[in-house]
This record gives sequence, structure tokens and C-alpha cells, in this order.
Amino acid sequence: MPINLQMPALSPTMEEGTLAKWLVKEGDQVSSGDLLAEIETDKATMEFEAIDEGVVAKIVVAEGTDNVKVGEIIAIIAEEGEDVGDAKAAEPAPAAEPAPAAKENPAPAPAKSNDGIKVSPAARRIAEAKGIDLSGIMGTGPDGKIVKGDLEGLEGSGEAAPSPSPAPAPVEAAPVASGARVKATPLARRLAKQKGIDIATLTGTGPNGRVIKADIEAAKTGGAPASAPAAAAPAPATQAAAVPDTDIPHSDEKLSNMRKTIARRLTGSMQDAPHIYLTVDVQLDALLALRKELNDSLEARGVKLSVNDMVIKALAIALEQVPACNVSFMGDQLRRYERQDISVAVSIPGGLITPVVTDAANKTLSKIATETKDLASRAQEGKLQPHEYMGGTASVSNMGMMGIKQFTAVINPPQSMILAVGAGEKRPHVIDDSLQIATVMTVTGSFDHRAIDGADGAKLLAAFKALIEKPLGMLA
Repeated sequence: MPINLQMPALSPTMEEGTLAKWLVKEGDQVSSGDLLAEIETDKATMEFEAIDEGVVAKIVVAEGTDNVKVGEIIAIIAEEGEDVGDAKAAEPAPAAEPAPAAKENPAPAPAKSNDGIKVSPAARRIAEAKGIDLSGIMGTGPDGKIVKGDLEGLEGSGEAAPSPSPAPAPVEAAPVASGARVKATPLARRLAKQKGIDIATLTGTGPNGRVIKADIEAAKTGGAPASAPAAAAPAPATQAAAVPDTDIPHSDEKLSNMRKTIARRLTGSMQDAPHIYLTVDVQLDALLALRKELNDSLEARGVKLSVNDMVIKALAIALEQVPACNVSFMGDQLRRYERQDISVAVSIPGGLITPVVTDAANKTLSKIATETKDLASRAQEGKLQPHEYMGGTASVSNMGMMGIKQFTAVINPPQSMILAVGAGEKRPHVIDDSLQIATVMTVTGSFDHRAIDGADGAKLLAAFKALIEKPLGMLA
């Protein structure tokens, strides 16, 4: 049998990719582990390896093709001893026809549809026990992972597959079966169940048409029904309002996969997470003096600390001291992290990526400096692996090196906070009740108010300020 090579999901957030370059041609013999192609994901350009051996019978998707959906056939491999011509003829890969017995009550085959989906062990057990198809569920866990809370309200949904050919009936006759597959937040599902509202009759106004709490409340108070004109439904996160044609000279550039992902995730962040912003000024003189002394001692090892390296370390220790801020909002539960993994925003051509310094609180400053330099370098080259930029429990975005005095940053979901770091500059500053000139840096924390109270955010910034102003505490 010919082997159909499909567009792989090379990152947890990847939905489509660009087949940047083929590294083989038709007729080539390949073995397991051979590099077949370079694929541009929403984060980086990655190499795609063969997992079997055979002959490249047909290249279905030409290099340079973008918007190739995950799972789409990109090439066909003929197995050893198989006629290449036969393999080419087999390209369409006939789909398995449903058994006649399944016509009356078709099952969703969850074991097949749930393969490859990022899901927690508890959620997978529930899905298998209940026959829930996970492919239509948006995970609220880290890296988009489906967790137990996301399945709330879906009990028995695997037994309610839509009938293949229903007879004409009023709209109200059979919405329940399709309602189980409606995209909705766990909170919306729970409220709908409590209020006895059929979620299938609602038009979601959340990201990608997802039903959210406001939609349930609107239905409860007699808001516009699903059949009403969708005046309140916003455009998808990746779409903007129509721009009228003008005589202004311009050019239109197609969005890259990375830019589409940035637009979708950050729009969702601003819509779903109520941001609260807290700002503090931090005196840098003691930190700059310590940095110079440490760099002098590390020169022989070829290591050079940056202010940002020390900011990463200080934030990680502050999160250790104020664990209430090292969390993620999970719908009906709060996830508390026991390790401080700091995502560091790095600007790259075409967008932004956030490589992660894992367990930063327990790493030395020299180790952090070495890692961040390596991660940033490989990020610029598009060579980071998914585990190096996915995850993280909090983020640092430093625009001080660009001369920006102060700014606010958008939280990177599913994290609940990000620290925006401005430039260190000479300013009049009160020291020991006297006005003096000091090097001062303004930092602003953005917090997801669903998960972090303002008082806890203030404690975190106070701990961060203390570590920066008395930096020897970072060496203890």
C-alpha cells in the first residue's frame, strides 16, 4: 500500500503551514529519519523527517505553497518493492465507507479523532469513557491543552451524534445533538446547563464564534436569538473591518502564518482576559554596579550578563516569593505552577516569539545569560523547537533597549501575567529624603484579573523592585 505523507502538526498551535522547500524529489529513495522538507509553522521553519522507508512516488504539494492544512496529503511514498506507478494512482487515498449498520446510529469513533490532540490524561480518560470527540474543543490549558474542565457539560455527547439525514422539521425539533459540538467556554456550558438553555440555539460572540458567558446571559434575559441578524457578532479575530478603496498608493501583503497566530491569540487575550496594569519605578544603580563586577569576573569564560538577564532572574524569584501570581486561569479552576518558567519576548522578522527559560529561579545568572543568548540567536534563524517556545508561566517583554520609557504589554495566554520593561535612564529621584540623580527604570505588570488580584500583583512588583534595588539577593 502506498503511504500518504500528511502535513504534520509541528507545534501545538499549528493549524496550517507553508511547505517552504522540498529536500527530496520524485523517485528518491528515503529511509526513516531522512529529511524530506522544510515547513514554515506559525512560529518557525522546521525540518520534516521521514518515519518510514520507500520511494518518493509523487509530490502532491509544490514547494512554496502556503495555507496547507494540517493533515492534508503533501506527498506519496511507495513501499519497498511496490510499483511507483501504482502508488501514483493511489494518491486520492479512498476514505473508508461507513458500514450500513452505522446508518441508524453512527458513532463518532473518538479513538481515531482524538489521536494527536493535546489533552491531559484525565480529560482523555473522560473523553474515551463518554465517547467525546475532542477535535472540536478549544483547550484552555497550557499550550492549548484540553483539560478536564473543558469537557464539562459534554457528558454523553459521544452518544448524541447528529442523524445523517433528518426529515424536515421545525428548527426546535433536534438542536440538542448538534449543540454538543458547539464551541463554548466551560463557564458558558455550565451556565447553560444550570439555566436549561440549549446552547445549540445560540450564536457565539467570542473568538472564532465561541459561545461565552455573555451569550448565555443575553439568552437568559431575552437577548437576540440565534436566528436574529448577527449585528452583535464580531468578525473573526484575524479579520479587520473593511477598508474602503481610496486613491492612496498602497500595497497589500498576505499575512504570514506567524502573524495570523499573533493576531488570533492576542485578540483572544484582550477579549477574554480582563487586564489590570500596575506600574512601579525601580532604581538600577546598585544592579548596574553588580552587573559590571560580575561581567569582569565572567570575562574569561566568555559570558556577559545583560540587564534583561537579571530582570528574568528577579521576576522568577519574585514569582517564587509570591506564588499567587504564578498561575493560569482554567475556566472553573486555577492552575498553580511549582516552577518559574519565564518566556522572553524576542522580535524576529515577521513577528514575535517567546523562547522559555525554564526553572529560572534556580538557575545562575551566567546560565540564564548563556541560555537567552542561544535561544534568541536560534529564534532569529527560525530554528527553535516547539518545546523551547511553548509553555512558560510568565513573560518578560523588554523594550528599554529600544529607548521606550514605559509601555503596557498584552498577556500571552494561557499565562496570567507579563512584565513590560522600559529603559533605564537618569532621572531626578528621591533617595534618603533628598532629591538626587539616579538611574531609574519603569516596569508595568499586566495581570489577568480573573486569576490574580491587584493586591497580589502589587506584592509581586514590590518583591521584584526589592530584588533589583538590592541585587545581591539574586545571588543567594
